[in-house]
Amino acid sequence: MQKSLKVAVLRFPGTNCEFDTQYAFEKLGHTTELVWHEEVKLPTDIDLVVVPGGFSYGDYLRSGSIARFSPVMKAVTAYANDGGNVLGICNGFQILTEAGLLPGALKRNNNLHFISRHQNLCVINNDNTFLSKCTKGEVLNIPIAHADGNYYIDEEGFKKLEENNQILLRYSDSEGNPVVVNGSVTSIAGVCNENKNVFGLMPHPERALETILGSEDGLRMLQGFEA
Repeated sequence: MQKSLKVAVLRFPGTNCEFDTQYAFEKLGHTTELVWHEEVKLPTDIDLVVVPGGFSYGDYLRSGSIARFSPVMKAVTAYANDGGNVLGICNGFQILTEAGLLPGALKRNNNLHFISRHQNLCVINNDNTFLSKCTKGEVLNIPIAHADGNYYIDEEGFKKLEENNQILLRYSDSEGNPVVVNGSVTSIAGVCNENKNVFGLMPHPERALETILGSEDGLRMLQGFEA
């Protein structure tokens, strides 16, 4: 029987994907609660915190660099450090790296342009909650929409990612071969932390729920948290 989740979805000034995220989890039969960035506590008995996409604080200074200082992020950090699941999508991924909850950083795309399209992704590791319903090596079709999605990590950090199976997704062609989309190190599109309870990706699974919109591959990604 499917586990019903209680999902907290954060909101910052400039966030624009919170309602898409709310719709996605409610479509899957889960309960959601929007949490304003000035809150100092998260709702009780939650199963997942989602930091959605958008342009928090207008992406001033650097994407996610202001949002990471919002009061709610102290609660998110405590929740993550206690083993709670946290998912950052696009700007949410940027916020989680700025907050130190995920390794690496997101830089400006190598072509200096905003990219918005459907993009193939190859599942690199599925030994984690988020991608547990996907198959290793599987190619997914998920929309991307970002200007600062160029994932960077130094050589030592990259080695740790590989050793701990923390690389979740890579941009790929239809056969799963890596392709350059925004300049990310080895075409990385998503990673997790060492404990595999904090996840971040630039693509938008919440926008891939229905075939009529181009793909429903995002459903199985989000269903991983039901395990």
